[in-house]
Amino acid sequence: MAGFSAEELSLDDFLGGRVRLLQPRQGYRAGVDPVLLAAAVPARSGMRVLELGCGGGQALLCLAARVPGLALSGLELQANYADLARRNAALNAADLSVFEGDLSALPVDLRHQQFDHVIANPPYYRAGAHSPAQDAGRQIALGGDTPLELWFDAAARRLTHKGYLHMIQRADRLPEMLGACLGRLGSVEVLPLSPRVGRGAELVLLRARKGGRANFRLHAPLVLHEGARHTDDRESYVPEIRAVLREGAALPWPK
Repeated sequence: MAGFSAEELSLDDFLGGRVRLLQPRQGYRAGVDPVLLAAAVPARSGMRVLELGCGGGQALLCLAARVPGLALSGLELQANYADLARRNAALNAADLSVFEGDLSALPVDLRHQQFDHVIANPPYYRAGAHSPAQDAGRQIALGGDTPLELWFDAAARRLTHKGYLHMIQRADRLPEMLGACLGRLGSVEVLPLSPRVGRGAELVLLRARKGGRANFRLHAPLVLHEGARHTDDRESYVPEIRAVLREGAALPWPK
């Protein structure tokens, strides 16, 4: 399948302009979720990072802007988004290897590699559990056919011993995520993301370690917005989240 034409794309700023990304005008467009995911990863220069389902490379390139010197790889099912990730990597002068393939049948070259960190932002809905999108790319991004368990299995197989998985997902799928860690990953931590004080978490960030033995930790929710409700059109992120989204800061993961 041919990649996106120039007319089908917009050029958008992330991290206050530190990252510039081509995105389809009518397809899947990244919000804050991949930025928060990238900010949660405690990677250091020289480490190897793999994103499962990398889309146009948003999370990986945001991570690269914060931590230089990483060896980045992405796996993407849709050829046009894999091509877009390569174009975005070139646009941001980032060294990113993009593999096309499915989680259940990884490309041979990728199966022979190990990584210090694996990150993932899987489709938030089970296939058929949401209103269908008109755009095929957005439809796959919203509701994939691949069970969450396969995402965890692929991540665990590609991680080095003591390597970390970070995943962002809807809070109501946390039981699936925890079940998928059993026998694969340990030292599980969950950071709920609450839109405002007093509101239930809509998303969670999960951190798990291959070979980890620490007790499970459920952290207090990280609140994203100031105030009890949205009152006007101005941006209302709390200072810590604003620093993540606009300045490329690391996410304040609890100790």
